[in-house]
This record gives sequence, C-alpha cells and structure tokens, in this order.
Amino acid sequence: MTPYYQDDFVTLYNCDCREIVPTLGRFDLLLTDPPYGINADKKRADTGRNKHIRQRDYGETNWDEKPIEWTLIRGFIDLAAKSCVWGGNYYPVPPSSSWLVWDKETGENLYADCELAWTNYGGAVRIKHHKWHGFLRKNNERRDHPTQKPLALMTWCIQLAGDDVKIILDPFAGSGTTGRAAKDLQRKCVLIEREERYCEIAAKRMLQEVFDFGASCGTVGGDGNSSDAPRATLF
Repeated sequence: MTPYYQDDFVTLYNCDCREIVPTLGRFDLLLTDPPYGINADKKRADTGRNKHIRQRDYGETNWDEKPIEWTLIRGFIDLAAKSCVWGGNYYPVPPSSSWLVWDKETGENLYADCELAWTNYGGAVRIKHHKWHGFLRKNNERRDHPTQKPLALMTWCIQLAGDDVKIILDPFAGSGTTGRAAKDLQRKCVLIEREERYCEIAAKRMLQEVFDFGASCGTVGGDGNSSDAPRATLF
C-alpha cells in the first residue's frame, strides 16, 4: 500500500488499520488513543467558561459511535514490546501498576478532570499536568481533532517508555500527534488514519522538520531549512 505521506521518520497510511497492521511486523511501542464510544464526533465544538467565544465545529463523521473491539486492540498490543493505550479504562485490559494519568486542569465543570492510559511499562502510576479545556490550552496549541491529545503529553508517553523505543505504531492516528512527538524525538513511527481530512492535517504537521541540538530528551522542532533535514513526500 502506498503511504499517504512519508519522510525519514514518519510513514502515514490512509486506510482502515485492520487492513494493514497485520502486514507491518512488530514494533517497540504501541501508542494510541482509539475511539471509546463516547460520541466525541458529535460533541461538535470546543467549549470553555466564556460562552460568548465562538465555538469550533469539528463536523460529524460517526466514527465514535461505539468502542473499537477489544480483540483488535489486544492484537495490536501483542505486536509491540510495550504499549500505551489511552482510554484503557473503557476496555478489559490486564492488571497494571503503571497507569498514566493526564490531569487536564479543567477546574470545576461537567467534563472529566483527567484521562487514563493503560500501559505495560512497569513501575508506578505517573501523572502529567497539562491544561486542555476547550479553547483554554497550554501554549495555545492548535487543536484540529475533537479528541486530540497535547503534543507534550504524547512526547511524555514516548519518553516514559524508554530509550530502547525506536519504532512506534499508532493505528488510530487522528491529527498525527503521536507522529509529531516521535519525529521530534527522532524515533520512527507508523501512523494509520481512516479519515483523509485528518491525514491531510497530520501530513502538514509532519512537514515541519527537526534539528538535533544534542538534547537528552530528543530534538526541537525547527523551520525546515536545515540542509540535512529529513526528506518528506506527500502522496
């Protein structure tokens, strides 16, 4: 299958993950945020404390009417040495000591205070504090998908998995945050997304190249002018 986008770090496929994941071999890390069946695609707009701010409409595509089958996710977990599945509390995951907690710092409201990720990393429960509530988002990060995770959060997930993680799989890629985090850390990543409009968004995010400043946590996004920057192709 021809990739929708490919560079030296990220390969993105526009298809159903069921069609291609069995052909891809094994991975060091499964890092993904599958649909939970909470109808997130029907909650069509960002919300916040100020009701007078114009809300953003993400459209409606009926992709979150029911949770992804556990047998499918279980199969993906079996293909990876380590796994991190956001929304793991919606699935019959095995017992784990190493859950990840994302404190969204939303204050008092009707939405969840945090989100949970199941991992088999080993070790203790860890918490990431990062404001993300409607239009109130730390660093004013752009949001292009109704269930998009912050870049800092997905970067944290990869770093916690360890330096031995070289190849990452995200079969429910959305707007490509996992790929962007992997590329910034100079890890290889395979993204799969069924909706072409999100593939287009993800591909554009990947086109921002990275520079190696020798930082222990990876690299920092640059302006794409490096003479030895990774080559990118948009199919």
